[in-house]
Amino acid sequence: MASAGIPAAPTQPALPSGLAVFKTIPYAFILPEILCGTWVWILVAATSVSFPLLQGWVMYVSLSSCLISLLLLISYIFGFHKNSETWKVLDSLYHGATAILYLSAAVLQANATITSESGPNSPLYYQLNSAASFFAFITTFLYILHAFSIYYQ
Repeated sequence: MASAGIPAAPTQPALPSGLAVFKTIPYAFILPEILCGTWVWILVAATSVSFPLLQGWVMYVSLSSCLISLLLLISYIFGFHKNSETWKVLDSLYHGATAILYLSAAVLQANATITSESGPNSPLYYQLNSAASFFAFITTFLYILHAFSIYYQ
């Protein structure tokens, strides 16, 4: 007899590799994360870095997460994951932790923006700091979206 009443086991979607990475929704966030994160550390580096402890953390978080996300993107493109389920867990944990770190960096950059309002060359540095704060919050949002979309996939 055929198994007419037994439902089929749910299948997990395959992890993309190659250019299909840019077409699937959780993994398509990686490139915008890298680009916005690159803008954060370029804009912070263009300022006078009046607050080295605050903006040093912002630079560390943005640069390290940009490099790790780039390595993750390269590993997805070349298919190093071999469709393993642990890559989804690794990806979700990495993007969740990085979202928390980026949120702390974005808040510190916003604080540096507020305190850089007065002083020499304040209009230029204020604009650069506010742009860096904007991109830091956008990057935080992208990391949160990636973490939740891979978790609920």
